[in-house]
Amino acid sequence: MMKRREFITTTSAAALGTLAAPSLALAQDKTLKVGTYGGYFEESFKTHIFPDFTEATGIEVESIAEPTGEAWLVQLQQAARAGQAPADVSMMAQVARIRGERANLWAELDRSAMPNVENLPDHFVHGYEGAGFYGTGAVSWYISLVSNTDVYPDAPESWTTLWDPANENSLGLLALASNSFLLEITGHCYFDGTDILATEEGVLEVMNKLAEVKPNVRLWYRDEGQFQQALETGEIPMGQYYHDVTGLAAADGKPVRSTFPKEGAVLDSGSWVVSKASEAIEASQVFIDYMSQPEIQSKLSRFVGTAPTIPRDMTDLTDEEFAAVSSEQEPILPRYELYVDKADWVNQKWSELVTG
Repeated sequence: MMKRREFITTTSAAALGTLAAPSLALAQDKTLKVGTYGGYFEESFKTHIFPDFTEATGIEVESIAEPTGEAWLVQLQQAARAGQAPADVSMMAQVARIRGERANLWAELDRSAMPNVENLPDHFVHGYEGAGFYGTGAVSWYISLVSNTDVYPDAPESWTTLWDPANENSLGLLALASNSFLLEITGHCYFDGTDILATEEGVLEVMNKLAEVKPNVRLWYRDEGQFQQALETGEIPMGQYYHDVTGLAAADGKPVRSTFPKEGAVLDSGSWVVSKASEAIEASQVFIDYMSQPEIQSKLSRFVGTAPTIPRDMTDLTDEEFAAVSSEQEPILPRYELYVDKADWVNQKWSELVTG
Protein backbone atom coordinates (compact mmCIF):
# COMPACT_ATOMS: atom_id res chain seq x y z
CA MET A 1 0.00 0.00 0.00
CA MET A 2 2.59 2.52 0.99
CA LYS A 3 4.93 1.91 -1.87
CA ARG A 4 2.20 2.71 -4.38
CA ARG A 5 1.40 5.90 -2.51
CA GLU A 6 4.85 7.16 -3.35
CA PHE A 7 3.60 7.61 -6.91
CA ILE A 8 0.73 9.85 -6.01
CA THR A 9 1.24 13.52 -6.65
CA THR A 10 1.17 15.82 -3.65
CA THR A 11 -0.45 19.21 -3.71
CA SER A 12 0.34 22.37 -1.84
CA ALA A 13 -1.48 22.68 1.42
CA ALA A 14 -1.69 26.39 0.81
CA ALA A 15 -4.28 25.74 -1.87
CA LEU A 16 -6.61 23.98 0.48
CA GLY A 17 -7.86 26.62 2.78
CA THR A 18 -9.73 25.61 5.92
CA LEU A 19 -12.86 23.51 5.76
CA ALA A 20 -15.87 24.32 7.81
CA ALA A 21 -15.65 23.16 11.40
CA PRO A 22 -17.78 20.11 12.16
CA SER A 23 -20.67 20.16 14.55
CA LEU A 24 -18.95 18.88 17.63
CA ALA A 25 -18.14 19.69 21.17
CA LEU A 26 -14.57 20.46 22.02
CA ALA A 27 -12.88 17.52 23.62
CA GLN A 28 -11.33 17.77 27.04
CA ASP A 29 -8.23 16.05 25.71
CA LYS A 30 -6.16 18.62 23.82
CA THR A 31 -3.46 16.41 22.33
CA LEU A 32 -4.08 13.30 20.29
CA LYS A 33 -1.59 10.78 18.96
CA VAL A 34 -2.73 9.58 15.51
CA GLY A 35 -0.99 6.72 13.73
CA THR A 36 -0.99 6.42 9.93
CA TYR A 37 1.18 4.35 7.58
CA GLY A 38 4.64 5.92 7.52
CA GLY A 39 5.95 7.64 4.39
CA TYR A 40 3.62 9.23 1.89
CA PHE A 41 0.49 8.68 3.98
CA GLU A 42 1.88 10.25 7.11
CA GLU A 43 3.30 13.20 5.20
CA SER A 44 0.00 13.76 3.41
CA PHE A 45 -1.99 13.70 6.64
CA LYS A 46 0.48 16.04 8.32
CA THR A 47 0.21 18.46 5.40
CA HIS A 48 -3.44 18.26 4.38
CA ILE A 49 -5.48 16.95 7.31
CA PHE A 50 -4.05 17.48 10.78
CA PRO A 51 -3.57 21.29 10.68
CA ASP A 52 -7.19 21.93 9.71
CA PHE A 53 -8.41 19.41 12.29
CA THR A 54 -6.52 21.31 14.97
CA GLU A 55 -7.92 24.64 13.76
CA ALA A 56 -11.47 23.23 13.78
CA THR A 57 -11.32 21.50 17.15
CA GLY A 58 -8.45 22.95 19.17
CA ILE A 59 -6.97 19.46 19.51
CA GLU A 60 -3.28 19.21 18.64
CA VAL A 61 -2.19 16.08 16.76
CA GLU A 62 1.05 14.22 17.36
CA SER A 63 1.61 12.26 14.16
CA ILE A 64 2.88 8.70 14.59
CA ALA A 65 4.39 6.74 11.66
CA GLU A 66 3.14 3.17 11.77
CA PRO A 67 4.83 0.17 10.15
CA THR A 68 2.66 -1.62 7.60
CA GLY A 69 1.38 -5.17 8.02
CA GLU A 70 0.66 -6.58 11.44
CA ALA A 71 3.82 -5.26 13.13
CA TRP A 72 1.87 -2.27 14.45
CA LEU A 73 -0.81 -4.54 15.90
CA VAL A 74 1.87 -6.45 17.83
CA GLN A 75 3.31 -3.19 19.17
CA LEU A 76 -0.12 -1.97 20.27
CA GLN A 77 -0.85 -5.29 22.02
CA GLN A 78 2.46 -5.29 23.87
CA ALA A 79 2.09 -1.64 24.88
CA ALA A 80 -1.51 -2.15 26.03
CA ARG A 81 -0.40 -4.90 28.40
CA ALA A 82 1.88 -2.29 29.97
CA GLY A 83 -0.99 0.20 30.09
CA GLN A 84 0.49 2.35 27.33
CA ALA A 85 -0.76 3.55 23.94
CA PRO A 86 1.90 4.38 21.29
CA ALA A 87 -0.98 6.00 19.41
CA ASP A 88 -4.50 6.83 20.57
CA VAL A 89 -6.05 6.44 17.10
CA SER A 90 -4.51 4.09 14.55
CA MET A 91 -5.17 3.35 10.89
CA MET A 92 -5.33 -0.42 10.61
CA ALA A 93 -5.51 -2.80 7.66
CA GLN A 94 -8.59 -5.00 7.85
CA VAL A 95 -6.97 -8.31 8.80
CA ALA A 96 -5.04 -6.59 11.61
CA ARG A 97 -8.21 -4.77 12.68
CA ILE A 98 -10.09 -8.05 12.99
CA ARG A 99 -7.20 -9.66 14.91
CA GLY A 100 -7.29 -6.71 17.30
CA GLU A 101 -11.04 -7.11 17.67
CA ARG A 102 -10.61 -10.79 18.55
CA ALA A 103 -8.01 -9.74 21.16
CA ASN A 104 -10.43 -7.15 22.59
CA LEU A 105 -7.76 -4.52 21.98
CA TRP A 106 -9.94 -1.69 20.72
CA ALA A 107 -11.75 0.77 22.99
CA GLU A 108 -15.53 0.94 22.71
CA LEU A 109 -16.66 4.36 21.49
CA ASP A 110 -19.78 6.45 22.07
CA ARG A 111 -21.47 6.50 18.67
CA SER A 112 -24.03 9.04 19.86
CA ALA A 113 -21.17 11.53 20.17
CA MET A 114 -20.13 10.88 16.55
CA PRO A 115 -23.06 11.88 14.29
CA ASN A 116 -21.06 11.82 11.07
CA VAL A 117 -20.53 8.06 11.39
CA GLU A 118 -24.07 7.82 10.00
CA ASN A 119 -22.58 8.86 6.64
CA LEU A 120 -20.72 5.56 6.33
CA PRO A 121 -22.13 2.32 4.85
CA ASP A 122 -22.45 -0.61 7.22
CA HIS A 123 -19.30 -2.36 6.04
CA PHE A 124 -17.29 0.66 7.22
CA VAL A 125 -18.79 0.66 10.74
CA HIS A 126 -17.12 -1.82 13.10
CA GLY A 127 -18.38 -3.26 16.38
CA TYR A 128 -17.82 -6.14 18.74
CA GLU A 129 -20.24 -8.99 18.20
CA GLY A 130 -23.24 -8.32 20.37
CA ALA A 131 -21.52 -5.38 22.00
CA GLY A 132 -20.30 -1.87 21.34
CA PHE A 133 -19.03 0.10 18.37
CA TYR A 134 -15.25 0.57 18.12
CA GLY A 135 -14.17 1.96 14.73
CA THR A 136 -14.87 3.13 11.18
CA GLY A 137 -13.48 2.94 7.69
CA ALA A 138 -10.68 5.47 7.29
CA VAL A 139 -9.56 5.34 3.66
CA SER A 140 -10.22 2.97 0.78
CA TRP A 141 -8.72 2.13 -2.59
CA TYR A 142 -9.48 -0.09 -5.59
CA ILE A 143 -7.56 -2.96 -7.15
CA SER A 144 -8.61 -3.09 -10.79
CA LEU A 145 -7.81 -4.85 -14.07
CA VAL A 146 -4.94 -3.01 -15.76
CA SER A 147 -3.45 -3.34 -19.23
CA ASN A 148 -0.89 -1.82 -21.56
CA THR A 149 -2.69 0.14 -24.28
CA ASP A 150 -0.01 -0.55 -26.91
CA VAL A 151 -0.35 -4.30 -26.48
CA TYR A 152 -4.12 -4.26 -25.87
CA PRO A 153 -5.71 -1.45 -27.95
CA ASP A 154 -9.15 -2.44 -26.66
CA ALA A 155 -9.83 -2.45 -22.93
CA PRO A 156 -10.75 -5.83 -21.40
CA GLU A 157 -14.27 -5.93 -19.98
CA SER A 158 -14.14 -8.84 -17.54
CA TRP A 159 -11.81 -10.44 -15.00
CA THR A 160 -12.36 -13.66 -16.98
CA THR A 161 -9.77 -12.39 -19.45
CA LEU A 162 -7.22 -13.63 -16.89
CA TRP A 163 -8.20 -17.18 -17.90
CA ASP A 164 -8.09 -16.53 -21.68
CA PRO A 165 -5.44 -18.77 -23.34
CA ALA A 166 -4.65 -15.84 -25.65
CA ASN A 167 -3.00 -14.17 -22.65
CA GLU A 168 -0.43 -16.90 -22.02
CA ASN A 169 2.61 -15.67 -20.03
CA SER A 170 1.20 -12.11 -20.00
CA LEU A 171 -0.12 -11.47 -16.49
CA GLY A 172 1.21 -9.89 -13.32
CA LEU A 173 -0.82 -10.79 -10.22
CA LEU A 174 -0.34 -9.99 -6.55
CA ALA A 175 1.42 -12.87 -4.84
CA LEU A 176 -0.66 -13.44 -1.72
CA ALA A 177 -4.21 -14.67 -1.23
CA SER A 178 -4.71 -12.00 1.41
CA ASN A 179 -3.66 -9.02 -0.72
CA SER A 180 -4.67 -10.10 -4.24
CA PHE A 181 -8.21 -11.15 -3.28
CA LEU A 182 -8.15 -13.36 -6.36
CA LEU A 183 -10.32 -15.89 -4.53
CA GLU A 184 -13.07 -13.29 -4.28
CA ILE A 185 -12.55 -12.30 -7.95
CA THR A 186 -12.80 -15.96 -9.02
CA GLY A 187 -15.92 -16.36 -6.91
CA HIS A 188 -17.61 -13.45 -8.67
CA CYS A 189 -16.56 -14.70 -12.12
CA TYR A 190 -17.53 -18.36 -11.80
CA PHE A 191 -19.46 -19.05 -8.57
CA ASP A 192 -22.06 -16.25 -8.27
CA GLY A 193 -20.14 -14.41 -5.58
CA THR A 194 -18.08 -15.20 -2.51
CA ASP A 195 -20.49 -17.31 -0.43
CA ILE A 196 -18.66 -20.38 -1.69
CA LEU A 197 -15.64 -19.26 0.35
CA ALA A 198 -17.53 -20.00 3.58
CA THR A 199 -16.31 -23.62 3.63
CA GLU A 200 -12.92 -25.25 3.08
CA GLU A 201 -14.43 -27.39 0.32
CA GLY A 202 -15.63 -24.24 -1.40
CA VAL A 203 -12.26 -22.51 -1.04
CA LEU A 204 -10.53 -25.52 -2.62
CA GLU A 205 -13.02 -25.50 -5.50
CA VAL A 206 -12.29 -21.81 -6.11
CA MET A 207 -8.52 -22.33 -5.84
CA ASN A 208 -8.65 -25.13 -8.41
CA LYS A 209 -10.52 -22.82 -10.78
CA LEU A 210 -8.02 -20.03 -10.13
CA ALA A 211 -5.13 -22.44 -10.75
CA GLU A 212 -6.21 -22.53 -14.39
CA VAL A 213 -4.67 -19.04 -14.82
CA LYS A 214 -1.16 -20.29 -14.01
CA PRO A 215 -0.05 -20.71 -17.68
CA ASN A 216 -0.96 -17.03 -18.19
CA VAL A 217 0.93 -15.68 -15.16
CA ARG A 218 4.39 -14.34 -15.83
CA LEU A 219 4.90 -12.77 -12.40
CA TRP A 220 3.35 -13.28 -8.97
CA TYR A 221 4.56 -9.96 -7.59
CA ARG A 222 5.31 -8.61 -4.14
CA ASP A 223 7.23 -5.56 -5.42
CA GLU A 224 4.63 -3.16 -6.77
CA GLY A 225 7.24 -1.00 -8.49
CA GLN A 226 8.54 -4.02 -10.40
CA PHE A 227 5.12 -4.79 -11.84
CA GLN A 228 4.31 -1.16 -12.62
CA GLN A 229 7.51 -0.80 -14.63
CA ALA A 230 6.84 -4.04 -16.51
CA LEU A 231 3.27 -2.92 -17.24
CA GLU A 232 4.41 0.43 -18.57
CA THR A 233 7.03 -1.11 -20.89
CA GLY A 234 4.64 -3.84 -22.05
CA GLU A 235 6.93 -6.60 -20.76
CA ILE A 236 3.98 -7.78 -18.64
CA PRO A 237 1.03 -6.17 -20.40
CA MET A 238 -1.89 -7.11 -18.15
CA GLY A 239 -2.70 -7.84 -14.53
CA GLN A 240 -4.21 -6.47 -11.36
CA TYR A 241 -3.00 -3.22 -9.79
CA TYR A 242 -4.12 -0.07 -8.01
CA HIS A 243 -6.63 2.05 -9.92
CA ASP A 244 -5.41 5.44 -8.69
CA VAL A 245 -1.72 4.82 -9.38
CA THR A 246 -2.45 3.44 -12.84
CA GLY A 247 -4.54 6.51 -13.61
CA LEU A 248 -1.70 8.79 -12.57
CA ALA A 249 0.72 6.86 -14.77
CA ALA A 250 -1.70 7.20 -17.71
CA ALA A 251 -2.04 10.92 -17.05
CA ASP A 252 1.77 11.08 -17.15
CA GLY A 253 1.70 9.68 -20.69
CA LYS A 254 2.40 6.03 -19.93
CA PRO A 255 0.55 3.52 -22.22
CA VAL A 256 -1.53 1.99 -19.43
CA ARG A 257 -5.20 1.92 -18.44
CA SER A 258 -7.23 0.86 -15.44
CA THR A 259 -10.54 -0.92 -16.09
CA PHE A 260 -13.38 -1.60 -13.68
CA PRO A 261 -14.48 -5.03 -14.98
CA LYS A 262 -18.16 -5.88 -15.26
CA GLU A 263 -17.86 -8.04 -12.11
CA GLY A 264 -16.52 -5.01 -10.18
CA ALA A 265 -13.10 -3.98 -8.89
CA VAL A 266 -11.83 -4.99 -5.46
CA LEU A 267 -12.42 -2.41 -2.73
CA ASP A 268 -9.76 -2.64 -0.01
CA SER A 269 -9.47 -0.27 2.94
CA GLY A 270 -7.94 0.78 6.23
CA SER A 271 -9.92 1.64 9.38
CA TRP A 272 -9.66 3.94 12.39
CA VAL A 273 -9.49 2.20 15.77
CA VAL A 274 -8.59 3.40 19.28
CA SER A 275 -6.34 1.51 21.68
CA LYS A 276 -7.99 0.47 24.94
CA ALA A 277 -4.94 1.87 26.72
CA SER A 278 -5.64 5.35 25.36
CA GLU A 279 -6.51 8.08 27.84
CA ALA A 280 -7.81 10.33 25.05
CA ILE A 281 -11.06 8.57 24.16
CA GLU A 282 -13.08 11.77 23.79
CA ALA A 283 -10.54 13.40 21.48
CA SER A 284 -10.32 10.15 19.51
CA GLN A 285 -14.07 10.23 18.96
CA VAL A 286 -13.86 13.84 17.80
CA PHE A 287 -11.13 12.90 15.32
CA ILE A 288 -12.97 9.90 13.85
CA ASP A 289 -16.18 11.90 13.59
CA TYR A 290 -14.29 14.73 11.86
CA MET A 291 -12.81 12.29 9.34
CA SER A 292 -16.29 10.94 8.53
CA GLN A 293 -17.53 14.30 7.22
CA PRO A 294 -18.26 14.50 3.47
CA GLU A 295 -15.98 17.52 3.13
CA ILE A 296 -13.06 15.63 4.61
CA GLN A 297 -13.70 12.54 2.52
CA SER A 298 -13.67 14.75 -0.60
CA LYS A 299 -10.46 16.35 0.58
CA LEU A 300 -8.82 12.95 1.08
CA SER A 301 -9.75 11.96 -2.47
CA ARG A 302 -8.32 15.16 -3.92
CA PHE A 303 -5.11 15.39 -1.95
CA VAL A 304 -4.31 11.93 -0.58
CA GLY A 305 -5.65 9.91 -3.52
CA THR A 306 -8.03 7.62 -1.62
CA ALA A 307 -11.56 6.61 -2.57
CA PRO A 308 -14.26 8.13 -0.34
CA THR A 309 -15.71 5.85 2.35
CA ILE A 310 -19.10 7.54 1.97
CA PRO A 311 -21.57 7.46 -0.96
CA ARG A 312 -20.49 9.55 -3.94
CA ASP A 313 -23.57 11.81 -3.80
CA MET A 314 -22.51 13.04 -0.37
CA THR A 315 -19.24 14.38 -1.73
CA ASP A 316 -18.65 17.41 -3.96
CA LEU A 317 -16.19 15.56 -6.19
CA THR A 318 -16.44 16.28 -9.91
CA ASP A 319 -16.89 13.37 -12.31
CA GLU A 320 -13.20 13.55 -13.17
CA GLU A 321 -12.09 13.69 -9.53
CA PHE A 322 -14.33 10.78 -8.58
CA ALA A 323 -13.27 8.62 -11.52
CA ALA A 324 -9.62 9.16 -10.59
CA VAL A 325 -10.08 7.30 -7.31
CA SER A 326 -13.33 5.35 -7.38
CA SER A 327 -16.39 4.03 -9.22
CA GLU A 328 -20.13 3.86 -8.59
CA GLN A 329 -20.11 0.24 -9.73
CA GLU A 330 -20.79 -2.37 -7.03
CA PRO A 331 -17.36 -3.42 -5.68
CA ILE A 332 -16.00 -6.85 -4.84
CA LEU A 333 -15.57 -6.86 -1.06
CA PRO A 334 -12.79 -9.02 0.43
CA ARG A 335 -13.73 -11.74 2.93
CA TYR A 336 -11.12 -10.65 5.46
CA GLU A 337 -12.26 -13.16 8.09
CA LEU A 338 -11.06 -15.98 5.84
CA TYR A 339 -7.50 -14.68 6.16
CA VAL A 340 -7.83 -14.48 9.94
CA ASP A 341 -9.75 -17.66 10.77
CA LYS A 342 -7.94 -19.97 8.35
CA ALA A 343 -4.73 -18.05 7.64
CA ASP A 344 -2.25 -20.95 7.86
CA TRP A 345 -4.47 -23.35 5.92
CA VAL A 346 -5.23 -20.81 3.17
CA ASN A 347 -1.55 -19.89 2.79
CA GLN A 348 -0.54 -23.56 2.55
CA LYS A 349 -3.18 -24.43 -0.04
CA TRP A 350 -2.49 -21.19 -1.95
CA SER A 351 1.17 -22.18 -2.29
CA GLU A 352 0.31 -25.75 -3.26
CA LEU A 353 -2.51 -25.10 -5.71
CA VAL A 354 -2.20 -21.56 -7.06
CA THR A 355 1.31 -20.13 -7.01
CA GLY A 356 3.31 -23.38 -6.69
